[in-house]
Amino acid sequence: MSLAVRERAKERGKRPARPAGTARRTGGGTARLAPYLFILPALALFAAFRLYPIGWSFVLSLYHTEGMTQTWTGLGNYQRLIHDPLFWKALGNTGLILVVQVPVMLCLALGLSVALNSALLRWKPLFRLGFFLPVVTGLVTYGLMMGALLNQDSGAVNWLLSLVGLPEVHWLTDPFWAKVSVMLALTWHYTGYNAVIYLARLQGIPDEHYEAAAVDGAGAWRRFWHITLPGLRPALLLTVVLSTIGTLQLFDEPFIMTGGGPDNATTTIGVYLYQTGFRYFDFGYASAIGYALVLIISVFGLIQVKLAKEED
Repeated sequence: MSLAVRERAKERGKRPARPAGTARRTGGGTARLAPYLFILPALALFAAFRLYPIGWSFVLSLYHTEGMTQTWTGLGNYQRLIHDPLFWKALGNTGLILVVQVPVMLCLALGLSVALNSALLRWKPLFRLGFFLPVVTGLVTYGLMMGALLNQDSGAVNWLLSLVGLPEVHWLTDPFWAKVSVMLALTWHYTGYNAVIYLARLQGIPDEHYEAAAVDGAGAWRRFWHITLPGLRPALLLTVVLSTIGTLQLFDEPFIMTGGGPDNATTTIGVYLYQTGFRYFDFGYASAIGYALVLIISVFGLIQVKLAKEED
């Protein structure tokens, strides 16, 4: 080794060593920032298309909109809600669908899931596919389809009723039957969806529980009441919460099938919100309706979760 090389080696040996862990801390800081950099575009899109509209709609709810003019009213729109008979009618229509259609649908889904889980049933995949297919049908598509089937003059349902000698029904033009039509459409579309949720939970219940109960002399009803229902409790809570929220937000079916009529018989809160904002262009009042709906959904959700915890 030459003398110059030895001198350079000695100089490097005399240089103060870099504090231990410096490079590691620098690399660690970059590594910690990396995940946030990756999710930054998603956060930016969420803020632009979710958070900003939510915040701006609350600001709008404090103004009265008339044409292109906005006037500050504070809580005036919310006070207007209290004295608005059409809002209460829409709330009543929504509540009626909630307390009638949702229990019927969930009971049908429960019975259907038990039947699809039975060992006696053959061609199970075919039946499961058939009952789940309505879920993948687009809301607008199936709304138009149900409207065509229930049409008073040319609908297939009234034609079938005439074949058996029954009078035709004014499905979409009578206030009572219009509500029934919307409930029938909802039940047809969402029963299979809830049945699949129940079926997935049923398949997680061990067969040994049923076998032990049968050995002890428990009949089919007692096995269902003491094994099936307790095992389905998480799925039941999930479907009740989802169905409640979905019904309170109901818009597509009544809007497409009846337009909210006749005589506002099928006007739900969602339909009323849309009409207020995009037919009458009163975006301030429509925003107030939206926030009232959020409050109602939150209260229902909290009550249901609290009741479920108390049962546990």
